[in-house]
Amino acid sequence: MSSDRANQEADAQPFDGIRVVEFGQFVAVPFAAQLLAEGGAEVIKIESLEGDPTRRLAQLAPMESRIYLSRNRGKRSLPLHLRHERAPQIIDALLGRADVALMNFRPGLAAQFGLDAETLRAKYPRLIVASVTPFGRYGPDAGLAGMDIVVQARSGLMVANGRQGDGRPLSGDPVSADYMAAMSLAFGIASALFRRANTGQGAEVHASLMQAAMTLNNNQMLRVESADGPVHDESRQELADMRSRGATYSEQRMAQPSARARIMADIYFRTYTTSDGWLAVACGSTRLRAAFSLAIGLEDEYTGDDPNHHAEHYEHLREAAEAIMQSRPTDEWEALLAEAGVPASRVLMPFEILDDPQAAANDMLYDLDHPQIGPVRLLAPPVALDEHGFQQPQATKPFASETRAILVELGFVESEIDQFVESGVTRDSIE
Repeated sequence: MSSDRANQEADAQPFDGIRVVEFGQFVAVPFAAQLLAEGGAEVIKIESLEGDPTRRLAQLAPMESRIYLSRNRGKRSLPLHLRHERAPQIIDALLGRADVALMNFRPGLAAQFGLDAETLRAKYPRLIVASVTPFGRYGPDAGLAGMDIVVQARSGLMVANGRQGDGRPLSGDPVSADYMAAMSLAFGIASALFRRANTGQGAEVHASLMQAAMTLNNNQMLRVESADGPVHDESRQELADMRSRGATYSEQRMAQPSARARIMADIYFRTYTTSDGWLAVACGSTRLRAAFSLAIGLEDEYTGDDPNHHAEHYEHLREAAEAIMQSRPTDEWEALLAEAGVPASRVLMPFEILDDPQAAANDMLYDLDHPQIGPVRLLAPPVALDEHGFQQPQATKPFASETRAILVELGFVESEIDQFVESGVTRDSIE
């Protein structure tokens, strides 16, 4: 093989030649489609005639916003009135040549448009139909509406995150389950494409926000019946009693079994207040705990793995560690713990990461000259494949500006396109 050919193959993108039609809004499906676009797929995003709702949130230019730009780069856009009598004609042209269709319609709505997996797979046998639902496709809650914060509550992730305020639980990142679902969906689509290369058959790929939230809480999604069964039964009864008497959230949270094993974590796996900020430390082994103690001058004669050993001892030790950490500035502690090999980092604000030298050194961000809003710094693809397997996509063009070009590529002539626009099934401008 020549070096030129080898270089070309190394630069090839994994989804070159793959055509994707996205019927998505909000987070999970749009971000999954953006991941595919970053890998070389041609993505056409179907929007309502009014545009994706996130386009109008704190607009920086007409129909352009930070939120829309964060999840929809590298795509082309086609406004389409899905309930219009002529919409099926355009949808058929799109899906007839597509490899993947993504959607996150509310439960039951896809079938109304003839876009449910059963209908699509019967009509387009090679098509991969990918969807996201809040709570999964089956069971008593399958038809319920849901968004990230609701699913965090339903899945136990909200309690696991540990945040609370005013006596109530608070969500962590309000879209963490969405992004986990997006990554899962993209992985499922890639898997289905790989399998189709061998079988020639399409597939149905599904991810749910609930499963995504449970995956983020994976450490607690396991029960060993011989060890945990009796404990969980006791905790369940204790929690029921607490709820019946109106116990506070802080009290109820202690009924979660894992909450009782935090004594050691409150010293070795936590954030500390320093003299000028905050520092996170993570000592996940006996060796790291010893290294941390030695580095800061903390005397802990017990280095075993029993988290409940000597509660009073650890309470005293926690107070001592907090006092020590408050005695020096963050940068001194970072340097000292780095030398000791202890994982530690100052706590930064999200906007500070946009100028972080470590992020820059690893191309985690990139700069884009947006035609409507000027220079923008953005998050790069989350995975690298050789040098160019995943690339930084460009911004989408102005809303409705690509309608005619897309319809021409689908085989429609200008007179038909004029009729589509006049009938109201699509639009070719924002005016």
